[in-house]
Amino acid sequence: MYARNSAAGTGASAYAAVGLQSAAMSASPHQLITMLFDGTKTAITMARHHMANGEIAAKGNAISKAINIIDNGLKASIDAEAGGAAGAALAANVSALYDYIKQRLMYANLRNDPALLDEADRLLDNISSAWREIDPHKPSYAPDASDAPAATRLSIGA
Repeated sequence: MYARNSAAGTGASAYAAVGLQSAAMSASPHQLITMLFDGTKTAITMARHHMANGEIAAKGNAISKAINIIDNGLKASIDAEAGGAAGAALAANVSALYDYIKQRLMYANLRNDPALLDEADRLLDNISSAWREIDPHKPSYAPDASDAPAATRLSIGA
């Protein structure tokens, strides 16, 4: 019924890009890394879609985008000097894991294997969920007095 013209698609893309740029400019460093995880997950999801539909070039572009985000965003943001020796060891392990995920993505592209996309996605989900758990702006649970057992609340002055 409605024909999608390229001008409308371009306008919507431009609008989305401005929204993303605005979000990135106002985000904390922690939120920026979260956005990189989200972008990588979206690229892998798109690669899976293109793979299922036999769209080879689009699949390759989506996988390349995911690899680029991992390499130039997530991996580049690792600070090996933070946390002393333990932090350096953790940074090396996370860096090696990112390399492994990139390898899985490259093999997924070469072999047209959605199981390898799934593996990369699961590994990124694990890192992403751990990253989200350490968000310094995430409200932590602090029990209030009403959550304490009645005996504890009444023992003051008894």
